[in-house]
Amino acid sequence: MAKSNNYAMITYIDSKNCQKVCGLMRAVELLQAVRYEPAGEKIRFPDREISGVSIDSRDCREGSVFVCIRGSVCNGSRYAKEAVRHGAKVLVAAKEEQELIGKILGQFPECEGVLVEDEREAAALLAARYEGEPSRSMTMIGVTGTKGKTTTVSMIRKILSEAGIRTGMIGTTGQFDGKEHLPSEHTTPDAVTLQRSLARMRKNACRACVMEVSSQALKLQRTKGICFDTGVFLNLGDDHIGRFEHADKEEYLACKRKLFLQSREAVVNADDPAWKQMLAGTECPFQTFGIRNGDFRAEQIRTEGFVQGHPGVEFDIGKVHFQIPAPGIFTVYNALAAVRVCMRYGVTPETAAGSLLDFQVKGRMQFFSIPGGGEAVIDYAHNAMSLESVLTTLRAYRPARLITVFGCGGQRAKERRFQMGEVSGRLSDLTVITSDNPRWEAPEAIMDDIETGVRKTDGKYLRITDRKEAVKQAVEMAGPGDLVVIAGKGHENTQEIQGVFYRMDEQELVEEACTQKLL
Repeated sequence: MAKSNNYAMITYIDSKNCQKVCGLMRAVELLQAVRYEPAGEKIRFPDREISGVSIDSRDCREGSVFVCIRGSVCNGSRYAKEAVRHGAKVLVAAKEEQELIGKILGQFPECEGVLVEDEREAAALLAARYEGEPSRSMTMIGVTGTKGKTTTVSMIRKILSEAGIRTGMIGTTGQFDGKEHLPSEHTTPDAVTLQRSLARMRKNACRACVMEVSSQALKLQRTKGICFDTGVFLNLGDDHIGRFEHADKEEYLACKRKLFLQSREAVVNADDPAWKQMLAGTECPFQTFGIRNGDFRAEQIRTEGFVQGHPGVEFDIGKVHFQIPAPGIFTVYNALAAVRVCMRYGVTPETAAGSLLDFQVKGRMQFFSIPGGGEAVIDYAHNAMSLESVLTTLRAYRPARLITVFGCGGQRAKERRFQMGEVSGRLSDLTVITSDNPRWEAPEAIMDDIETGVRKTDGKYLRITDRKEAVKQAVEMAGPGDLVVIAGKGHENTQEIQGVFYRMDEQELVEEACTQKLL
């Protein structure tokens, strides 16, 4: 692996030349994006006009291509007939689905069938082709890691934007298309949604896009067909291992490594033991950052001070002093990654320091004053690695008591529950075990697992199934100098129970609890 010392510059993209030539594309032109076999003897309607690519039958319209995705819960081919009834004219499926697709085509002779090796890869490549390869019109920056993706992506967007570079963003907290902030269901959207988002950014004259790239997205081929100008590696923990995510840590690492197989260069955390493994087998030139190791380092670090009235960090990069109103050593790592990336695109450290002076992200170390002298902190920490970082950081401020409220999501890595319970029991004065997004699992069963972890320690704990009530009671019991950490949901504004999404905003819960405490 050879290091790159060449500095790239973002070039201006003229929005007039970023529009798709037309709203329709011929089938034969679209299918050039993938290797395929006709489900019949040949493609019968090569000049048919295609109006879009979809993986959701409800999203199809006259002239759509419907890609049948095989999922862990259901098979997309089950919805092929519904897609046709909505107007789909081309069905794309895995070769293993040939018999089923053949039967459907027998019922709908006006439709075309296409068979591919990997339908997820095909969906990504077809969507990119249909939207006119929008990622090629922008500088693409992808960030991966077990924790810190959202913060780092937000830092990069803020720095680039304030340096005069219109930058789109895609991540856990939502999307920014250059003009509007939009909600997002996943850290990295499905391939079709992703390409549509990039097309909006191109239309809005974004010169760059920075996005979170999750291991699940890489595993499911959502970013296939995108060449990232810079890929960023933050860290690798033991989270996301389980039946619904990754089989083991080796698979987890292998999925994250895919980012660097589709990146022109890498910016990696040399303090993380996995960084060399992350780049193994790639030919990606790289730059390193870190506190103990790396070419790009932070020095004179202070992690227990206050910035802009909030707990924050201070450090130097070369001769430039940085102050960021977000606490913890992980803030330093996130900032190092962000500044290193932005310098690759012509931004000075001085400009970056000015941008980060008032940096904040909703649901990430977000502080609220509690009547009576305590403070509440909302954070998205939803795995043991993140929770330990948050609680260790806040412990350094010597609170009178550290009260932690959290639950764990259903249908996610089960080991996470025991690990988070142990971390909270060890570092908190009181743990309030509650519900998160139980999904289709029983909340009490998830809480039982968390309790098992807490009981490995001497930590005190309560169980309150209703999350709103748990937050209320934690705020009520907070006294002078206490810190109440509400972890796990952060920016989210819903709670998922049995397939239904109920309104739940942590900030609103804290504000309501504080108001009631004053009564």
